Amino acid sequence: MEEKYMKEIMEKAEVLIEALPYIQRFNRKIIVVKYGGSAMVDDELKKSVIQDVTLLKLVGFKPIIVHGGGKEISKWVEKVGMEPEFVNGLRKTDEGTMEIAEMVLGKVNKSLVQMVEQLGVNAIGISGKDGGLLKVDKKLSDGKDIGFVGEIKEVNPKILYDLLEKDFLPIVCPIGLDDHFQTYNINADDAACAIARAVSAEKLAFLTDIEGVYKDPNDKSTLISELMAADAKKLIGEGYIGGGMLPKLNNCIEAIENGVSRVHILDGRIAHCLLLEIFTNKGIGTAILGDKERKFYHE
Repeated sequence: MEEKYMKEIMEKAEVLIEALPYIQRFNRKIIVVKYGGSAMVDDELKKSVIQDVTLLKLVGFKPIIVHGGGKEISKWVEKVGMEPEFVNGLRKTDEGTMEIAEMVLGKVNKSLVQMVEQLGVNAIGISGKDGGLLKVDKKLSDGKDIGFVGEIKEVNPKILYDLLEKDFLPIVCPIGLDDHFQTYNINADDAACAIARAVSAEKLAFLTDIEGVYKDPNDKSTLISELMAADAKKLIGEGYIGGGMLPKLNNCIEAIENGVSRVHILDGRIAHCLLLEIFTNKGIGTAILGDKERKFYHE
């Protein structure tokens, strides 16, 4: 056998062996993937994310995708001659914007279902309206009314458990209902965290447009591969974390404190980032762990 070919197949075997303990550790466990950012608008990245999640399903994980669609919503709002408006980073959602958001998120949802089905896995797309999955109250931003934006108050995960039990891959868009059955848009990060808590997910993975958590955002060498939740709180308290990372990290800590074992912050702009993070010793993003979890990666 040609030496070069032999070397290549041995390298592939080593990769598979490195993945083995992770496949054993997380087999039949629920993993929630929050899908958003650039990975949703770049066709090649979209394809790699769906391939990753499908592979996780086929090797024994129980994935649930929760997706956003902010950039697509803004595009369609502008197309109909409306101006996207944000208050403290949250989309102001009047009745017209809510109607567009629900249509766009439904379109995105079914396109993801189609991509998963093409890879031979059964998927079902639902919104937070279905089966009473996401119940919300009206959300205010620093006391300001920002329209039909919901704050999740209750998750009923029965429909998700039913779909997982029947071997479907659930794909959830973040739309919910209040007590009067009014439709509300929900921040996708918040929806993913709430769902992960409700199903006691083993893992919650955020696909973002950042590499992970840095102790010093200006120094790329300070990327933290694994971080205990208590240490994450300490970083926040000492003022190391700011900007858009602050609410994301707080969401991660809250998920950990409510029963999620591990939360991953990944750069969705890197092809197959989910597989690289989950199935390799060091990974490529930041994993935030509960205090009882042990680290996989050691310097």
